[in-house]
Amino acid sequence: MKIAIFVDTYTPQVNGVAGTFQRLTDYLEDNNIEYRLFVPEIDEDLFSNQVFRFASLPFYLYPECRLALPNVFHIKKELEQFQPDLIHIATPFNMGLTGLFLAKKLDIPVVGSYHTNFDRYLQYYDLQFLSKWLWRYLNWFHRSFHKTFVPSNETKSILVNQGFSNVHIWSRGVDTKKFHPHFSSNRIREKYHITAPFILSFVGRLAPEKDIEILMRTAKRLPFEVKDKVHWLLVGDGPLYQNLQKDKIDNMTFTGYLKGEQLAELYASSNLFVFPSSTETFGNVVLEAHACGTAAVVAKAGGVQEIIQHNRSGLLCEPGNVDDFANNISSLINDESRLKLMGIEARKIALSRSWDSVFFSLFLHYQEVIDEVCSNPYGKVANN
Repeated sequence: MKIAIFVDTYTPQVNGVAGTFQRLTDYLEDNNIEYRLFVPEIDEDLFSNQVFRFASLPFYLYPECRLALPNVFHIKKELEQFQPDLIHIATPFNMGLTGLFLAKKLDIPVVGSYHTNFDRYLQYYDLQFLSKWLWRYLNWFHRSFHKTFVPSNETKSILVNQGFSNVHIWSRGVDTKKFHPHFSSNRIREKYHITAPFILSFVGRLAPEKDIEILMRTAKRLPFEVKDKVHWLLVGDGPLYQNLQKDKIDNMTFTGYLKGEQLAELYASSNLFVFPSSTETFGNVVLEAHACGTAAVVAKAGGVQEIIQHNRSGLLCEPGNVDDFANNISSLINDESRLKLMGIEARKIALSRSWDSVFFSLFLHYQEVIDEVCSNPYGKVANN
């Protein structure tokens, strides 16, 4: 099997989509599966014979995201030489549009995946009036795919209600060796000058759609006796970074982006992971925290609610409800034995979600599409 992948974000960018496709290409290489990856070029480029990068510009809303300027003729020539059995398109922007155009032109079977609740993002930027047009575009974009993959049942329901067809679950896994409780270390306390007994952490882009305002208000709403026991570590960067720095409380530290062992060390050294975002299609960071043996308090919304087992590996809160978040955090800080038991259960949940099983399932879908096309050569690009 030979796979061509088109995605508008990739390593070394730090986000869930980039991380997922880095994992996928690692899996392809480990299993000697031929692939070609078409992605935007960025300043810190990583080169590979299988990865083709194209000039790109920062996206005005998020400079850390890129808008590619793909060379269609170059990509067409590469695809004609490579002759992929299948094209996987991950994003509905310039790289994805190029992949869709060439899949149709070269008559190559095509599947897609949906990673971001763009519709939910609009409300955070007062752009709700674009919602109808956004869904029309996304419906058109996904209509040609034999299958559209989503990471959670919640996301599947959203797309089905919007008229999408052939929607299938492609869940997410976690590397339980890379993210492990044994990374817990006093170095985190020393590095960030933490004296409080409990560390609360958040990992994600510092942007409105991550409901970071809810986290900031929650930190201030905690009862005095709890507030005095905790230190917040906020990992990430984004458009709100400067404003949040000005608004932070005394027991709060912004670390910037962390990855690899540094990130695992922070997860494992945290007593509780707090994630108020209600817009996630999955929530990779919650599963990573769980793999490190850290319980979580999260919004009961989106894909994260399918990771957390309420009262077992963490607590679910009413989205946007600061009092609910503050009360649930306080209840765990005041019951350390319960918090530790939840951390043990969190690790067990993570151990049941291996990347190998996730990608094995994805490749069964790939093979199903290829077999279907072989039996019906006139349907290489779906005509829904």
